[in-house]
Amino acid sequence: MTDRIRTRFLVIGSGVAGLHTAWRASAHGTVTVLTKRTLFDSATAYAQGGIAAALGAGDSPELHREDTLAAGAALCDREAVQVLVEEGPTRVRELQAAGARFDLDPDGDFKLGKEAAHSRHRIVHANGDQTGAEVARTLVEKVRESPNIDVRETARVLDLLLVQDEGGVQCAGVRASIAGRPVEIVADATVLATGGCGQIFRYTTNPQVATGDGFAIAHRAGARLADMEFVQFHPTALDTPENPLALISEAVRGEGAILLNAKGQRFMPKRHRLAELAPRDVVAREIFREQQAHGRVFLDATKMGASFFTRFPGISQLCKARGIDPAHEPIPVTPAAHYMMGGVVTDLAGRSSLARLYAVGEVARTGVHGANRLASNSLLEGLVFAERVARDLQQTPEDLPAPEPEAWSVPALDDRGAAQVAADEIRQIMWDHASIARTAPGLRRCVAMLQQLGERLTSGATEERNLLTTAQLVAEAALLRKESRGGHFRSDFPKTRRKWQGRHITW
Repeated sequence: MTDRIRTRFLVIGSGVAGLHTAWRASAHGTVTVLTKRTLFDSATAYAQGGIAAALGAGDSPELHREDTLAAGAALCDREAVQVLVEEGPTRVRELQAAGARFDLDPDGDFKLGKEAAHSRHRIVHANGDQTGAEVARTLVEKVRESPNIDVRETARVLDLLLVQDEGGVQCAGVRASIAGRPVEIVADATVLATGGCGQIFRYTTNPQVATGDGFAIAHRAGARLADMEFVQFHPTALDTPENPLALISEAVRGEGAILLNAKGQRFMPKRHRLAELAPRDVVAREIFREQQAHGRVFLDATKMGASFFTRFPGISQLCKARGIDPAHEPIPVTPAAHYMMGGVVTDLAGRSSLARLYAVGEVARTGVHGANRLASNSLLEGLVFAERVARDLQQTPEDLPAPEPEAWSVPALDDRGAAQVAADEIRQIMWDHASIARTAPGLRRCVAMLQQLGERLTSGATEERNLLTTAQLVAEAALLRKESRGGHFRSDFPKTRRKWQGRHITW
């Protein structure tokens, strides 16, 4: 028998965007939060770099806007960027007032860092390099304090519930597997805050839950998606045989660390005027090039000496656990899939093209990132647009139509081993043909191989099906965009082309 839960608002995901939305929306009605594992399992908890906001002397939203637009390679939505930079400082201060323990200077002001492609020191940190964990802790506490929020962990959303009336198709909630049981959650409004899709690639910094579920679920329901070719590869993940890879924050380069090839030679000053502080896509490609030419690449922060452990306690622990002493030896690094700029297209209130369905955070394409996200704008986007979603949810009429109940069951996964093999194949195919350097022949081969693999997936492999669908969206969009721009690099079209400026590939 299928259980049915009725709630005013449904939030799917427990990163910064989902938690903030749930907390703020709970003042206006009941909220059900679904998360695939636990409240703490999200990319937010892994975020080291911080939150970018114009909070310091000599900085302004205008300067932050210009840096964001420059990184976005002429594909940002200027209005969305303006919202981000103007409302960002207030959101950060509110989070501090809610209990977030950010790093402060002796005068009690934010201790602001600088990261790649930022023209000012504007990065707010917590405990050096553990900003995301502190943001998650603060918001989880707020969510757990609210009597209006019902949290359901170990919940996998299978598909959206859709209803149709004279106004068209609307989202009325979801079908989900909660601890293996079939459950329908009926909601007046549904918010996708499912995070990214780094797990479609062999090398990624994303947690194992980041399998692209939200993109695939929205796509199946007919919601509009765009810019799926724009995947950001973080230049400096710790080069170890793990999944996910540990992240070496961009802030380490911001503090003066340099990149060396296997010969011990520094190479970035000859490749870009900003050297190690060039935009992420540039640094990732240059490291990739050095790896192909000379072997491993290293990040040398030894000039920081013992102060490295004070400034980056989390990274220090990650390195030491793997036998690396960053104060005395270079850190082996490699590019890895890190962030998706594209996603479910939304307006400035987080509304998708499907009525009563919102998207926020990494799964959303608000337009603020364009073709390449500026460092530390992701947590900020989550806060700013979650607040806007929560406010807009108040306008949703109550007791909206829901589909008639019907019996269904969670598809059984008969062969978990085969599903895992399929997932690993998807990741390797995408890394080989649709990652940092792409070509038409490679992408066509990628699309064909993914199609063949999809024919072998069983109905019970629901997460792997989402992984496959999202991978196909990325590969097909990458094949269509015949230029290089931001996080999308085609070695057969290595230049940015004017005919593609301002053009978006939509599904």
